[in-house]
Amino acid sequence: MSRSKAILPALLCILVFLPVRAQRPRDATPNPFPPPAMDDMKKVQQAALASDYAYQITAHLTDNIGPRMAGSAQAQQAVEYIAAEMRKLGLEVTLEKCTVPHWMRGAETAELVEFPGQAPKTTQKIVLTALGGSVATPAEGITAEVVVVNNFDELNALGREKVRGRIVLFNVKFDKRLAAAGMSEQAYGQAVVYRGRGGSAAARLGAVASLIRSVGGADYRLPHTGVMSYAADAPKIPAGAVTAEDADLIEHLTRQGRVGMHLTLTPQELPPVESYNVIGDLKGSEHPEQVVIVSGHLDSWDLGTGAIDDAAGVAVAMQAAQVMKQLELKPKRTLRVIAWMDEEGGLLGARSYVKQHATEIANHFAAVESDLGAGHAMGIAFAGPPQIQGLLRPVASVLQSSGAGALRASEDVGSDIGYLTAAGVPSFSPIQDSRTYFDYHHTAADTLDKIVPRELQENAAVMSVLGYALTNIPVELPRSTPRTPRD
Repeated sequence: MSRSKAILPALLCILVFLPVRAQRPRDATPNPFPPPAMDDMKKVQQAALASDYAYQITAHLTDNIGPRMAGSAQAQQAVEYIAAEMRKLGLEVTLEKCTVPHWMRGAETAELVEFPGQAPKTTQKIVLTALGGSVATPAEGITAEVVVVNNFDELNALGREKVRGRIVLFNVKFDKRLAAAGMSEQAYGQAVVYRGRGGSAAARLGAVASLIRSVGGADYRLPHTGVMSYAADAPKIPAGAVTAEDADLIEHLTRQGRVGMHLTLTPQELPPVESYNVIGDLKGSEHPEQVVIVSGHLDSWDLGTGAIDDAAGVAVAMQAAQVMKQLELKPKRTLRVIAWMDEEGGLLGARSYVKQHATEIANHFAAVESDLGAGHAMGIAFAGPPQIQGLLRPVASVLQSSGAGALRASEDVGSDIGYLTAAGVPSFSPIQDSRTYFDYHHTAADTLDKIVPRELQENAAVMSVLGYALTNIPVELPRSTPRTPRD
């Protein structure tokens, strides 16, 4: 048989099957939303995109109230403000008690007092901040040699003899290339473990203090704070974060010889304070016992004013209720807006909520949280069985016109709703452009000017459309098998 005769049957076979393949649907899941609901979702989207409501809430929380550390007077002011705004929307408001830590920052200074090439009677200033929960140095500070390591293996390789009596610096770099590729959360996760566990690891080997390279992407000599924790089997030593530039300086000098630092950190751990999760319910017309949570966290760190972390999240959650009230849309399930307390300090608000509502978890239909800034919204991330993606595809088709049509499975869609996710509740978050989020996260630069009003509206549209869809979808969402939550 000639080559041309051999090819002809194959071509005919391809032509026969091409139409069948071209007509195969991408997803066989039928659209669960009737046409009126699809129209309503489009109206919700347009209303959110045209509103400055979320921006006004964000602006008041940041500029008028300011930093909102759990246990602080500003946190209490924020509770009262958000509760009042929820009441203006006509929501049923509950201030749900939770006990939170009250840690206060004090003096935080450091200087290199010994280093190779040092001019007589001079020092070099080091820019740093205390980590949340850190104990204090003596009021007069401590002076000790600095040793630099890049990971826990290097620390352990030094051994007790070379660590005892010294200050340990974990010079673990935030992977900017990973963040620039849209994987900022992964970059953060790789480095932040040293913030949480570094102090105790150093203390076990006799260190007198522990420092980390700031976990973030901006090298503008900005220190990044964040919570740390002490292990039960290790002494408590002072812990802080130095800027990226100062971490590089210290590493460079220690390669040349001995480096000594004088370090002063004087935070205080005050008695715990009674605070609140702020909860506002828009009752469902058909299934009021079934709850759909939309949320963000109300507390923030104290260096900046907590605009992207997370006043914006609270504001877009409130917008979901505001839009429904504006358009006179009645959800079939209860839309529950929550402004969580103490996400930064240890999720005590979220833990308290789960305990107080333990018998109602089966009636939690879905939970949504926004806690990754206010960058351009690109879609919806979900934690739950894969069938959820097909059920939400019509929602994504509505959001596509504002660039938010992506759907993506994710194991982690929000810290505060993490306990509900672990209990099997279908959980969601906006997918946001977070490539520069960790430049400002937990720094003095987390301020209102970092919010782009149009991008905040895009996030509000995602939260509002998703909130409407979940409260009105006429089918049950599949639930995951419960698992042990990750603390």
